[in-house]
Amino acid sequence: MRKLSQILALTLVFPLTIFAQSDDKFDLELLIEDFFNLQELNINYEDLYESLLLLYQNPLNINNATPDELRNTYVLSEQQIQNLRTYIEEKGKLVTLFELQVIDGFDFQTIQKLIPFITINSEDFNSDDRPLLERILTETNNHLITRFERTLEEKRGYTPPSDPDDTRYTGSPDKIYLRYRVSRPGDFSFGFTTEKDPGEAIIWDPETKRYGMDYWSAHAMLENQGKFRRVIVGDYQLQLGQGLLLGAGFNVGKGAETINTVQRVSLGIRPYTSVLESGFLRGVAGTYKVDDKLSLTGFLSSLNQDANIRTGQGENGFEEVFSSIQTSGLHRTPTEIENKRSINEKVAGLNVEFRPSPLFNLGGTFLINRFDVPILRSDEPYNRFEFSGTNNINVGLYSNYSWRGFSFFGETAISKSGGVGGIVGFTKDLTSRFEFALIFRHFDRDFHSFRGTAFSESSRNINEKGVYWGIKYTFDRKFFLTAYYDSFRFPWLKFRVNNPSNGNDYLIRLNYNPGRGVRIYGQFRREIKEVNHPGQDLSQVIIIPGKKNQIIANVDFNAAPGLRLKSRVQWSNYTIDTRTTDGVAFIQDANYTIGNWSISSRIAFFDTEGNENRQYAYERDVLYAFSIPAYSGRGIRNYFLVSYKLNRKMDVWARIARTTFYDRDQIGTGLETIDGDQRTEIKFQVRYGFN
Repeated sequence: MRKLSQILALTLVFPLTIFAQSDDKFDLELLIEDFFNLQELNINYEDLYESLLLLYQNPLNINNATPDELRNTYVLSEQQIQNLRTYIEEKGKLVTLFELQVIDGFDFQTIQKLIPFITINSEDFNSDDRPLLERILTETNNHLITRFERTLEEKRGYTPPSDPDDTRYTGSPDKIYLRYRVSRPGDFSFGFTTEKDPGEAIIWDPETKRYGMDYWSAHAMLENQGKFRRVIVGDYQLQLGQGLLLGAGFNVGKGAETINTVQRVSLGIRPYTSVLESGFLRGVAGTYKVDDKLSLTGFLSSLNQDANIRTGQGENGFEEVFSSIQTSGLHRTPTEIENKRSINEKVAGLNVEFRPSPLFNLGGTFLINRFDVPILRSDEPYNRFEFSGTNNINVGLYSNYSWRGFSFFGETAISKSGGVGGIVGFTKDLTSRFEFALIFRHFDRDFHSFRGTAFSESSRNINEKGVYWGIKYTFDRKFFLTAYYDSFRFPWLKFRVNNPSNGNDYLIRLNYNPGRGVRIYGQFRREIKEVNHPGQDLSQVIIIPGKKNQIIANVDFNAAPGLRLKSRVQWSNYTIDTRTTDGVAFIQDANYTIGNWSISSRIAFFDTEGNENRQYAYERDVLYAFSIPAYSGRGIRNYFLVSYKLNRKMDVWARIARTTFYDRDQIGTGLETIDGDQRTEIKFQVRYGFN
């Protein structure tokens, strides 16, 4: 009775707007933009986007969710997760989401972010004893997506050759994408993805490994089948431990969310649905539950990948070798077609995980990689400790432990070379307002992990040592501050850095959310990295620090029912030796939703000097597509995106984006060259739901 009276009081006295849902639709793009605030590299953004979107479409039952499932929302701190578990153990399961307000540590902003991903009455698939085929045919998350893209201006690669020896693209400038997936978390997932990039031909030619569309991917996964937690056939990824040996491709990295995104979650086997044509596994994998505490995951993969094979001096004399895997996935010219799927990588491994309680797990991984053609890097000093040969072996251990608001996590591994990699850290709510994270990392210069995506400054887990400090301080309901400081060192040489080097990176962001849909923040970031002196002779080894400052000011608010406006200014400068360059972008967005229509638009002015001052700005795109272009040079960029829900089963999107440059009359280089100062991209997409 006491709990019931509390619930009634909360419902009547504290009718928070976040539960009312009003007329505003949940803005997943707004949450994604916060996560990707500092991402500037070509990584797989789509994986995290799809993970959160699937979670939004199939919310967690918060009464039964595991700590790992809650961590995977990237919203809750470890203390909040433990407070939630304690509340449920002492008071019983939540009867209404209004109860979140009385759980210690659950402030307004946290609840606002969490609500879209949780429920208290989600249907348990274990209670559905219908045949699998019937569950598949009636699943609402069952849709087909087709997408068309094209750059309207003609690129040199599509023009008639002026000389018989000139290379041109073999296909049309259209990009075509087709994807089907039917899935139900905890039960099954089936799907395929196929794509043709611009310049690639749709052709059936087994001799050149082209079968209609250029890229095909498919998977079939069943979950909770007796003792088997998951079994998958086709394309998949593995996320284990902190991703030191096996990372599932998505990682938020350093950004404005300085606490909840630094710890990785052991998600195990995940279907691969992206169009990035490397980095995944292709074969079979399964997780078997020995008992409630012990599970085994075995996996086998055989994947053909792109590489340029040449003759080199290998371990067995002169033989065919390759220097690196080509990850662009482009097969437009005769050379690119020749390199397509030219080498094979086989991967086999076993993972053992012991989880005696939801708050503690311990796992071990054994992994073997074998290439059918040896890797032989170029004869440069910075490549001295890189992997060479055909076989690599990794053995690693990882663990997570939660205790009194602390979350300790770590992973260490060794490769065949003897090189060691390791990462260890913790997060902790020091007070109800102050959250803290600390991470140490160490990757030897000869540590070789081909699918590692652990927290690091570099894109690979090799040749790096570093310490990361992150904080989040909440002043009151309206103001909170996030900040981090990361110092790192590279004990051996790097590409274009002819000496061991070091650097540091820090960010401070002050957020002000006065309510009524208003979000304001100001952000400062400074990064210092040692690089080769720009004027040095190649025989010298002089390195000097390059310093980049970046300032972002952002205001977005609900201007009227259904209308959200956002104004943003980005500025940076880069100093090396005595020379300073800078760059700036002014961005104005308008997003309008009315009925079944959703419209987004942008106008952006930019003026930048040099590559270091390119301005990156997330743009809204069609479903399952990501756009984070680099504003470089001097010009203006606009885009207009419209989506319409035709009926219960069909949604359509259309997008046009144009960049006009004021500092050039030719865009791009080589076969990508456009004669003129404008580049216009169009995109159309249709999603059809079968239920």
